[in-house]
Amino acid sequence: MFDIKLLVTVALILTASLPARADALAPGSYRFDLELSGRTRSYLTHVPPQVASRPMPLVLSLHGGGGNAQQHRQSSGMDSAADRDGYIVVYPNGSGRLSDHLLTWNAGNCCGYAQAHGIDDLGFISAVINDIEDRAAVDPRRVYVIGHSNGGMMAHRLGEALPDTFAAIVSVAGAHIPEIVIGRAVPVLHIHSVDDPRALYAGGLGPPFPLTTNRVLHPSVEDTLAAWAKRDGCSPLPIEKEIRETDGHSARRFVYEHCRDGAEVALWRLTGSGHGWPGAVTTREVLVGPATKVIDANTEIWRFLSRFVF
Repeated sequence: MFDIKLLVTVALILTASLPARADALAPGSYRFDLELSGRTRSYLTHVPPQVASRPMPLVLSLHGGGGNAQQHRQSSGMDSAADRDGYIVVYPNGSGRLSDHLLTWNAGNCCGYAQAHGIDDLGFISAVINDIEDRAAVDPRRVYVIGHSNGGMMAHRLGEALPDTFAAIVSVAGAHIPEIVIGRAVPVLHIHSVDDPRALYAGGLGPPFPLTTNRVLHPSVEDTLAAWAKRDGCSPLPIEKEIRETDGHSARRFVYEHCRDGAEVALWRLTGSGHGWPGAVTTREVLVGPATKVIDANTEIWRFLSRFVF
């Protein structure tokens, strides 16, 4: 049996020895447009200072339903995290009736315009990866996708449909039960509060989207993680590994162990907090519930993702 920690260490050493392309994007922030299936789609990207020395990991970060790339970029604070931890971050825009506002993703079970119009978001995300790899010094063995809410559902769908593209995936407050198929085991981290007022932890019909009558039927978070554990060949029951508490909020980390291909399925189960991005400041508590500092999502996401490489 292969030692996954040894394999990751060797891969990182080999990557560190690779020179970056001379024509790669310089450190900074950019916006790019793509033409796909008769539509103009777009994404934002931030390249950290370390890009000059070697190819970098790539993290795609997907906004929630009704948001957009710029809003998610600001509210998640991931540019600073990318500078700190040394990865390129890409913020794709979903689709909607307006070009840059009230955008959604077609995650299969959700949401809005993208789902109703059958938007090919699998194809779009694949095109974004190809485009940024043509522009920047990306390590193709360390491509990851994360997402919030509807974007988290989309991250689950991308891991399900494109297991050989992403070294690992993360969802924050957005569940999606994968199909049980034979294929590469995908490392999965899910972060969700049992007190989330919008994407219900136990599943069920959520509240209407603001200013609409549209409602979404959410799958259970624990059913989602159990399905991933079955797909990845993990032990059937999770083990509690860690607990944190602050300001009346708690966070418990559960792990499904002994998965195929060195994968892992993990859950940060929060209490007391709402639907927002843990560690970030929100001004929309009336809509998404209380903010929390019990964990910092960006720190825990990179702590998880950085362990996995093709």
